[in-house]
Amino acid sequence: MSVIGAQVRATGALLFACAVGCLFSPPLLASDDTCPEWTDERQLFFGDLHVHTKYSLDASTQGTRTGPADAYRFARGESIPLQPWLENGEALRQLKLERPLDFAAVTDHAELLGEREICNSPDDEGYGSWQCKLYRHWPRGAFFLFNTQAARAVRMGFCGEDGEYCRQAAMRPWQDIQLSAEAANDRCAFTSFVAYEWTGAAENLANLHRNIIFRNAQVPRLPFSFIDAPSAPALWDGLDARCGPGTDLPACQALVIPHNSNLSDGYMFVLDEVNTELGTRRAEQRSRLERLVEIMQHKGASECFFDPLNTQDELCAFEQLPYGSFRSKFVGKISSRLSEPAQSDAGFLRDVLSDGLAYAQQDKENTNPYTLGVIASTDTHISAPGAVSEDNFPGHGGAGQPAGQELPPGLPDDLEFNPGGLAAVWAEENSRESIFAALERREVYATSGPRIGLRVFAGADMPQNLCESDEFARQADQHGVPMGSELTLEKDGAPVFAILAAMDVGTANSPGLPLQKVQLIKGQLGADGQRKESVVDIVDSGIAASVDPLSCQLEGSGAAQLCQVWRDPDYDPQSRSYYYARVLEVPRCRWSQQICVAQGVDCSKPETIQAGYEDCCRADHRPIIQERAWSSPIWVHQAKEEAE
Repeated sequence: MSVIGAQVRATGALLFACAVGCLFSPPLLASDDTCPEWTDERQLFFGDLHVHTKYSLDASTQGTRTGPADAYRFARGESIPLQPWLENGEALRQLKLERPLDFAAVTDHAELLGEREICNSPDDEGYGSWQCKLYRHWPRGAFFLFNTQAARAVRMGFCGEDGEYCRQAAMRPWQDIQLSAEAANDRCAFTSFVAYEWTGAAENLANLHRNIIFRNAQVPRLPFSFIDAPSAPALWDGLDARCGPGTDLPACQALVIPHNSNLSDGYMFVLDEVNTELGTRRAEQRSRLERLVEIMQHKGASECFFDPLNTQDELCAFEQLPYGSFRSKFVGKISSRLSEPAQSDAGFLRDVLSDGLAYAQQDKENTNPYTLGVIASTDTHISAPGAVSEDNFPGHGGAGQPAGQELPPGLPDDLEFNPGGLAAVWAEENSRESIFAALERREVYATSGPRIGLRVFAGADMPQNLCESDEFARQADQHGVPMGSELTLEKDGAPVFAILAAMDVGTANSPGLPLQKVQLIKGQLGADGQRKESVVDIVDSGIAASVDPLSCQLEGSGAAQLCQVWRDPDYDPQSRSYYYARVLEVPRCRWSQQICVAQGVDCSKPETIQAGYEDCCRADHRPIIQERAWSSPIWVHQAKEEAE
């Protein structure tokens, strides 16, 4: 295996050297205005596409006072103040990234933009309403009242007839969101996108949330909220009607990214009727707009469901929430007996990908609505994109308690929450056009926080010596397709995968951890409609590693890089399949355990359990984790004339 050169870019992204970066067949061609660093080899950039600031009602009711401009400055390496706040307006905490991001998008909730603005503007007519008084004097009560109304697609009473007053008030924050994105966008150095979150809910309040990322500055006059478009199809129709060719905004283009399907109770990816005109149109529309899905963020991972009695893949337990809906989350605060655990049919992504295979097999147009690439992000509610470190996690505050004037003892966030992850893209340059194109073609992947490098290719005839080659990606691309692609095999045979992963080098203060193994996850739908799933260990470091939970010291080591070329020996040419890679680091202490250890908590000695740190010793506390990366899938099937 060749040694892969890796360097840390000024922006902090891990960049593979030409040994893995020489990728041709670029979707964007060089032009007079391309960046000096433009390369058809494509570069690796890391970012966060799920960020909330003071303009999101849930963030503001827990004390967040920083806005979009602050979030972008933080993403670029400047420090940001964090609640709690003193009476003089000073913050008790500051936070700064050790490595800046390459790109980011502020995604404040479209719902309640105007309501929050009115309640903070003394000159506005609704400022003196009882709802706004509740917002200012009992933020926690306002959190539930306002969000319950929004989840019902209903405006607050002070919004006036048809909600027009609140829509007009929403123009002010929406303009600031746009202006802040434009000011932060620094071509070739840092990319920012105009964006927002559509915060939909099913009738039982199951999560339907989606982030909308715009390609450029041409965006609708106001974002489409759940109140305006109370279903995912209504959202897609609204975007199609006002954004793109044939509309008033011909250059407008958007991607819709669902998140937290682990909290959707199966409603996130409901399929329309197969073999109908409506079903075919919706499948096409969904696959065109929803190119990606967020596989992990602050509120858990959505890769796959873990049940200790029925699940063979124990790694599915990674950051799995103990409940299956927001309702169970909040009623569980009253009594754990009222909280219902997540179920296997909640909407975890492996099942969704298999549903897409089944739909494509039945639909006469052969459209798979769930060819979804994967990213991760933070869902931070403190304007802190990219704050994913397990070492100094301050809490992202998602649906957290309002801040007082002092920092209470104990863990800074609910035990089941985590720092979130990052989106990784392979793009020619750091620009909106190039990064958006990478997102659209799904040449992207997700990490749970570390900046692990990952490339995956598949083809019918990959050279077996690719891992010894200094031109891994150049040759792999010549013989196949990259992650996020569809591979059609022209003749009987089996797909061959070339996978290369490199550890996050980290920083001087926080060195990265080595890799333990690379796995390939396969989902298969046979011609008889039977589903199969398998997890294959493709390559292992061969080095045992563990971590002492009482000291958080690593024992053993791993690999700096792992590479393998693998042919599927069990491929069925009559089946439809998807494959994605999962890369695992060696174990480390979770953020919660690091704090518990720092506070001297030893669960075998009750006298060491200080007030506020009782969660350290809960039965469901997972002190050790394995950080990871997930590639976007590659979908494999035979050419039609050979499969029939």
